[in-house]
Amino acid sequence: MLANPPFNDSDWGGDKLQDDVRWAYGSPPKGNANFAWVQHFIHHLSPNGRAGFVLANGSMSSNQSGEGEIRKNLIEADLVECMVALPGQLFYSTQIPVCLWFVTRKKPLHRGRQTLFIDARQLGQMIDRVHRELTDEDMARIAGTFHAWRTAKVKKGGAKYEDVPGFCKSAATEEIVEHGHVLTPGRYVGAAEVEDDDEPFGEKMQRLVGDLNEQFKESRKLEKAIKSNLEGLGFPREEPA
Repeated sequence: MLANPPFNDSDWGGDKLQDDVRWAYGSPPKGNANFAWVQHFIHHLSPNGRAGFVLANGSMSSNQSGEGEIRKNLIEADLVECMVALPGQLFYSTQIPVCLWFVTRKKPLHRGRQTLFIDARQLGQMIDRVHRELTDEDMARIAGTFHAWRTAKVKKGGAKYEDVPGFCKSAATEEIVEHGHVLTPGRYVGAAEVEDDDEPFGEKMQRLVGDLNEQFKESRKLEKAIKSNLEGLGFPREEPA
């Protein structure tokens, strides 16, 4: 199941659906339909069904009006398979960033009680001043990471999955509990590793200071040339007070 629901909808008739059979993990707030959509999708999944859908970023961490309790129940039921944080400016209707949820009724045995987190906020290219697009390579990286994580120990000869600092992390439910059942990928993937260039610190600092002194020297030459040109135009230099 794939869906792009009208998230953050406050006028969804929630006051008339408080006892709906779909709310198996908690009654969604009347003022926000996000977790009504989540539970609607899950309710209609087959025993082996999976769903992927777009939601506002607030769905990953909000604790307002019982949303945190619903998210906790979904996590404890081991339904959340993967969370993807997307960059902003991907849509023409809004510049705010959103996230992708992937839920499943049946995780692979080797991935039970685990959730994959992907932080894709740094991916994509600006195609104009206000719009960003994910490249084919970006989408292949996200999809390939998810499929490698899901099938690594099942499909022989398949791609190998590894956590990548700053991009992806496979987190056990216990770790998610430690983070208060928050599903924001940035909480888990950490920062990207900085490659070590093996240059000794003392030598690096000496080189950088030398580069800086050269830049200062060029700056003084440029300043002198500008003042000379101004004098030639009849604008004498001002002496310091």
